[in-house]
Amino acid sequence: MQVDFKKYTLDFKRPSGTSRGILRQKETYFIEIIDGNRCGVGECGLFRGLSYDDVPDFEMQLAAVCNALEAGEDTSALCANYPSIQMGVEMALLSFNSPTPFQLFDTAFSRNQQPIPINGLVWMGDIAFMRQQVFDKIDAGFNCIKLKIGALDFAEECQLLTEIRERYSAEEVTLRVDANGAFTACEALDKLKILATFDLHSIEQPIAAGQPEALADLCAKTPLPIALDEELIGVLQHDDKSRLLDKIKPQYIILKPSLLGGFAASEEWIRLAEERNISWWVTSALESNIGLNAIAQWTASLQTFTPQGLGTGSLFTNNIDSPLVVTAGVLRYDNSLSWKYHF
Repeated sequence: MQVDFKKYTLDFKRPSGTSRGILRQKETYFIEIIDGNRCGVGECGLFRGLSYDDVPDFEMQLAAVCNALEAGEDTSALCANYPSIQMGVEMALLSFNSPTPFQLFDTAFSRNQQPIPINGLVWMGDIAFMRQQVFDKIDAGFNCIKLKIGALDFAEECQLLTEIRERYSAEEVTLRVDANGAFTACEALDKLKILATFDLHSIEQPIAAGQPEALADLCAKTPLPIALDEELIGVLQHDDKSRLLDKIKPQYIILKPSLLGGFAASEEWIRLAEERNISWWVTSALESNIGLNAIAQWTASLQTFTPQGLGTGSLFTNNIDSPLVVTAGVLRYDNSLSWKYHF
């Protein structure tokens, strides 16, 4: 058995903005397992500036993991502090042991029988660009829209929300917003009170991660459901996950398997959240279609019908051609289309 990795750089069609800055490229890594006619591929979706394992020795550690896999050794200790590598290993082994490299879970989704509802993601830009994205996505059939907020003038962002609500009620279009930690702890509650007037579904990470006391206070007082996102990154042990949820008591958590350590780690978060009546949904983290496919198939296996955050594959000019298709607010796996990934 031969195991190796290769780096791949995804290029954005248009520079995409968040409150953390402008994204033009996204690095990722593929683990390949080849044994005769059998092969498997997994994606280590490293996210620079956000991943817990964005460290100088990343490629050295990835090489060590590949060597251990090739030797048939347990890689759990090597992956313990490298969530994206753990995700890549888990995905590659599922792929290698599946009937085909790209059908990791046998679900109605992967058989093109049941699409996954997704939110339409609106990236930051000037307010005119954001407005165009919103109404283009609604016209395209999305009834759940997620807007990145926090980098522009707050009054302008609220004006855009006003325009949406003047045309579409909360029953017609669900609105989610994601601040990516842009608000200060002092201003957050006042801003959430204003945002709540727009009948929003939720807000992701209103203040920056690493402020558990402030976030717990905010979750207790908020008029708008809060979803933890970045707050979960780097929380790798079972007891630490339990303590975080018990302390902050969020209304939702957002699961990004590439940032949390894979499917098993994400399922542990789900179990802990459900024990506390905390809801959840799954979001991709700018993986290529290799990673997006695996995350979508895993999500389908969970039998959840909440709109997921799985529509980012169309952002790139050089993504891997795949059967994944976004139409009318859903992600479909179109078996009439082929994968164009070469081992």
